[in-house]
Amino acid sequence: VEFKQLIKEKTGQDFPEDPMDQLWGAIGAVFRSWDNERAKVYRKLNNIPDEWGTAVNVVSMVFGNMGEDSGTGVAFSRDPATGEKRLYGEFLINAQGEDVVAGIRTPIPIEKLADIMPDVYKELEGIAEKLERHYRDMQDMEFTIQKGKLWMLQTRVGKRTGFAAFRIAVDMVEEGLITKEEALLRVEPDQLNQLLRPIFNAEEKKQAIAEGRLLAKGLNAGPGAASGRVVFSATDAVEWAKKGDPVILVRIETSPEDIKGMSAAVGILTARGGMTSHAALVGRQMGKVCIVGAESLVIDYKAKEFRVGGKVVKEGDWISIDGTTGEVIEGKISTKPSEVLQVLLEKTLKPEESRTYHTYEQMMKWADEFRRLGVRTNADQPDQAATAIAFGAEGIGLCRTEHMFFGGDRIKAVREMIIADTPDDRRKALAKLLPMQREDFIGIFKVMEDRPVTIRTLDPPLHEFLPHTDKELQELADDLGVPFQKIKERVESLKEFNPMLGHRGCRLGITYPEITEMQAQAILEAACEVKKQGIDVKPEIMIPLVSHVNELKEQEKVVRDVAKKVFEKYGFEV
Repeated sequence: VEFKQLIKEKTGQDFPEDPMDQLWGAIGAVFRSWDNERAKVYRKLNNIPDEWGTAVNVVSMVFGNMGEDSGTGVAFSRDPATGEKRLYGEFLINAQGEDVVAGIRTPIPIEKLADIMPDVYKELEGIAEKLERHYRDMQDMEFTIQKGKLWMLQTRVGKRTGFAAFRIAVDMVEEGLITKEEALLRVEPDQLNQLLRPIFNAEEKKQAIAEGRLLAKGLNAGPGAASGRVVFSATDAVEWAKKGDPVILVRIETSPEDIKGMSAAVGILTARGGMTSHAALVGRQMGKVCIVGAESLVIDYKAKEFRVGGKVVKEGDWISIDGTTGEVIEGKISTKPSEVLQVLLEKTLKPEESRTYHTYEQMMKWADEFRRLGVRTNADQPDQAATAIAFGAEGIGLCRTEHMFFGGDRIKAVREMIIADTPDDRRKALAKLLPMQREDFIGIFKVMEDRPVTIRTLDPPLHEFLPHTDKELQELADDLGVPFQKIKERVESLKEFNPMLGHRGCRLGITYPEITEMQAQAILEAACEVKKQGIDVKPEIMIPLVSHVNELKEQEKVVRDVAKKVFEKYGFEV
């Protein structure tokens, strides 16, 4: 009666009594759902074209709410959080499917079905194995048990975390289910990013728990570690995230309307729901740290707080969630690199001690077997270059020299060069930069060894290196010992209508060839110094934003003239 009254209020019409009218109404509702707001957001997040449309299946109904010998559930043929090969999921006795996925009741782990209905569990295991072998991928299955009989409602390829995606792909190759090429295509680039995400500092976490800051435990639906400020609505999550605040979205349970907030949050925490609830499925798909079914949380949306064990956590308070263990901890805990980074960069973990690293390494080896493209990195510092090499970079594709100008005392010399009136004055300022730039390149060349390094000469317009407020301009004038008005006029003269297309890149080098001269000298002298140490350096100089061949010819001449002098000085070429 209540629902019929609601239909009347919303539509102005009575709920139809004819079953065919009800069926067509339901079919129409499914088709219309394609254009609701949450569906549009979902498509945008998952790169699904609007024109695809949706389909409607009409099937006979089976009922899981017909007593203690009935039930319903969701099962995965492998663990969607870790990739472990085992039947994984949950169910409810005397319930319909919506009760499981909506998060209204916290379901029972699927392994308990083996105790309650052993024959049904054994049959479900066999079907899961058969479906996985047929589709050659991890399956997400929905089932209903009606009066002791198992009915399979649907199966589809299961959503999974980055951790699980890598492990499942590698395991399935080793099991002979898929080829190495297929394994590579099964892993999304963003899932590799998940694999490299941080974990909590073990000592800090241990201390927090010892101090009694463990608030609750839930189900570990999305691995990783996240600390953030508590918010209780999707709207607030989006707004706070826009301001730069990391947020944990805390909900009793999530629904499709929360999808924008879930995307904006660094982590998701719900009081209800299981591993197949909306929060768990969407959180895993987005690569979010996620804990569901933390039943001890008492959430008050109106007061914007939750209570647990006598403690009150309000909106804006910091909490930390461990999506690998399901622990919710009061306060902020620092994180440390993933196991892959601990092996490759920090050298604090042995490769054989990390299952995560094993799957990563195996997948990268297969990628090297089949790829046709070479891969270089963007790097402006030696430590960045070293990190890239550890991850397999074959060279530097872009080294941006302007990034080096902002460090230490360099910016002062850069500004002195910009304010200078004559080429000689500019060269004096650039002479201060030369040894600094040379040392930068020596550091990069040493790390890169015999790998190619493409270095771009100065690209941004000069006004980007100057301060903008009168106070900062006065400080610069005092620092350089020049009148404030001169600085002010210089800044004004450098302003452009469209700085992206104006006086920058090769055009700067044409107007001020001494800039290109200094940079070419620094690059080539650094290369020669490193070559003297027995390293076969491979520098490449990029002239940026060339729009006409004559611009390139002019700048090429400047570089080659400098190269000739440098090579004569060292007695060899690079």
